[in-house]
Amino acid sequence: MAPFRTHPFDDDKLKEECGIFGVVGVADASTFVALGLHALQHRGQEAGGIVSYHPDHGFNSARRFGYVRDNFTKAEVMDTLPGSLSIGHVRYSTAGSKGATAIRDVQPFFGEFSMGGCAIAHNGNLTNAAALRRELIERGSIFQSSSDSECIIHLMARSIQKTLSERIKDALRRVEGAFSVVAMTRTKLIGVRDPLGVRPLVLGRLGDSGWALSSETCALDIIGAEFIREIEPGEMVVIEGNKVETTRPFAPAKPRFCIFENVYFSRPDSIIGGRSVYETRRQIGVELAREAPVDADLVCPVPDSGTPAAIGYSQESGIPYAMGIIRNQYMGRTFIEPTDHIRNMGVRLKLNVNRALIKGKRVILVDDSVVRGTTSRKIKDMILEAGAAEVHFRIASPPTAWPCFYGVDTPERSKLLAATMSEDEMRDWIGVDSLKFVSLDGLYRAAGEARGRDADSPRFCDACFSGDYPVAPSDKIAEGFEMKAAE
Repeated sequence: MAPFRTHPFDDDKLKEECGIFGVVGVADASTFVALGLHALQHRGQEAGGIVSYHPDHGFNSARRFGYVRDNFTKAEVMDTLPGSLSIGHVRYSTAGSKGATAIRDVQPFFGEFSMGGCAIAHNGNLTNAAALRRELIERGSIFQSSSDSECIIHLMARSIQKTLSERIKDALRRVEGAFSVVAMTRTKLIGVRDPLGVRPLVLGRLGDSGWALSSETCALDIIGAEFIREIEPGEMVVIEGNKVETTRPFAPAKPRFCIFENVYFSRPDSIIGGRSVYETRRQIGVELAREAPVDADLVCPVPDSGTPAAIGYSQESGIPYAMGIIRNQYMGRTFIEPTDHIRNMGVRLKLNVNRALIKGKRVILVDDSVVRGTTSRKIKDMILEAGAAEVHFRIASPPTAWPCFYGVDTPERSKLLAATMSEDEMRDWIGVDSLKFVSLDGLYRAAGEARGRDADSPRFCDACFSGDYPVAPSDKIAEGFEMKAAE
């Protein structure tokens, strides 16, 4: 099967990292994992994999390109994944062979050790993976994939610890960057978050005897699991039978959860830090309306990620909310091979303007972010061609001026519009009447920090906006990446 294709007009958004899910203590656990991965599909559409364990059949795995619904709903596949313990992963490549995924790159990864087998699924990015990989290869490790996550398996193999749980701790103490990990042995389901808690991981209860680990709470909802709590930054949980043991294998650190989870990555029906993602996004729109008001006739979201913020902007400003742009709901991530003619149609294959509504109106368009700015220009052209009198962009995040090295596929800095242009220059380049971004303080207020961002001790990782990296990206620095100078 050919590698899964990303749609050619989806290259102007920051790409979701990955989604991980695990279940223990229920019959046909892999079916629950498939359902959970389906709920996490927004975090990765390139490929997916599931591993299960059954005492009579051992470890079994299935890895496929494409959507969960196209691969893990078939009886002939799910029958090969028996057992009451299972983990899974949906992938968008943030490390390794981006855009040219081989099946060997698809997680979960599996290793057979002297004390038994272990499978691992990882969300995030290891910022010292290149250095670790060189070291491991020099010492005899043979890598099967291009993924940074495989380093964890090889580090486990070199550990002298006597149990797989301890070997996981040993391995993760060697890595840098961001990681939320779900792992399984023959009897245990294991979850770990890095000391900064950059990537999410939550614990749920499934019936009387089952447990689940998930990237987001929305995936617990789909299987009818009760959300218990978030796995805390720097915490490791080991679930065996009806027992949940917790340890803290890392040195303490002040948490720095990724703020872009609130802006875009997480589903709006998920809960983060006890707070509804939808409500945070709606509140971003409220902050935008306060910070950047403008006289207009309509507030319209850029579907679908701009919708909650557009609702908040409308409610705060009193300007009517309207669906000025309609999204083609059946536009998948795959499509016909894009000829030049098709490419020139641009974003029209995905979005269409509601002409009867837009004509003659002063329109505020609310979007979640501007990365390269190419899609923003295309949308502006469509709105003007439909007869809009004015077009004003309001962006529900600060300018994205720095690349992410913690599990998000960000273009290199020179391709980020905000890294090379001022806000006024971006406005002129996109060609709109006005362009305003929510401030970093406004984003923090929307996320529950009433006083805005504490520059000395920020609550979130906001490096893509501020250039303030909580973990130095060792590999990128070695390649010549220059960190932002301290102010």
